[in-house]
Amino acid sequence: MTKTVKKIGLLTSGGDAPGMNAAIRAVVRTCVYHNIECIGIYRGYQGMIEGDFETMDARSVNNIINRGGTILKSARSSEFRTKEGRQKAYQHLKNAGVDAFVVIGGDGSFTGAMIFNEEFDFPVMGIPGTIDNDIYGTTFTLGYDTALNTVVEAIDKIRDTASSHNRLFFVEVMGRDAGDIALNAGIGAGAEEILIPEEDLGLERLLESLESSRKRGKTSSIVVVAEGDKTAGKSVFELKEYVNENLPDYDVRVSVLGHMQRGGSPSCYDRVLASRMGVKAVETLLDGKSTYMVGVACDKMILTPLEDAVKGKSEIDQELLRVSDIVTI
Repeated sequence: MTKTVKKIGLLTSGGDAPGMNAAIRAVVRTCVYHNIECIGIYRGYQGMIEGDFETMDARSVNNIINRGGTILKSARSSEFRTKEGRQKAYQHLKNAGVDAFVVIGGDGSFTGAMIFNEEFDFPVMGIPGTIDNDIYGTTFTLGYDTALNTVVEAIDKIRDTASSHNRLFFVEVMGRDAGDIALNAGIGAGAEEILIPEEDLGLERLLESLESSRKRGKTSSIVVVAEGDKTAGKSVFELKEYVNENLPDYDVRVSVLGHMQRGGSPSCYDRVLASRMGVKAVETLLDGKSTYMVGVACDKMILTPLEDAVKGKSEIDQELLRVSDIVTI
């Protein structure tokens, strides 16, 4: 990319995540710092297609670093999946004088940005915002740390009830394709078993673990289940019924945490990470580079080509799996 960037567009796309507002704030203020304009694009790619733009300055992002969600809103856009829809978006950007854009979102959002870049040679940068922590090229995504804290706090409260009534609770957490939330929150909350998509432990192993816990004197248990867990192809409610049938001594309940994991004020870590990523994204564009995702590794900002971020597969931490096996006995 050799174009001089004078005006940067900014949008949030896909599911919201704590820290998105902090990243918006960082992008806007980095633009101001470098004396370039920043255009906020509302409702993701759909807003880009409709030209739903607003000029942003340092004061327009006051008091948002502590807020969850995204002030720019987010929306799915089936129209952006079509060439005609992307042509409309390009024309609106061109009419507004936007030279490049930064998208905060997940792999679907990055795929859209990558295709847009290929079609129009338009400079783009990605900031990973998703609580699932399932994007290749970064150790942590925005919102992941906050979601972990939310989940651990919820499990701590559930354990109070489990202990009081001698119950077994299956707690389902988000993670359709990745078990990072379940694994880390399970260890942090002292769960007796953790079920994740990456590891099918099998029904017999689950029963053996629960029965072993009961024989060792545990009168209540917590099993953390990622929503994408593939244990015998059973849902969390089917697992409950299976345990009821095979271990009748247990009084089993299910708690699905759902979308509460996405909300709330971002943690300090997510606020700092978002600020660093926002600055890096803008300054990368100003350095003449494009089509990268900003990430973090070994506490350093790194760049990963968008194509690698989209096509690569993040791996579960094998050391954490070993730790989980040891501390859940």
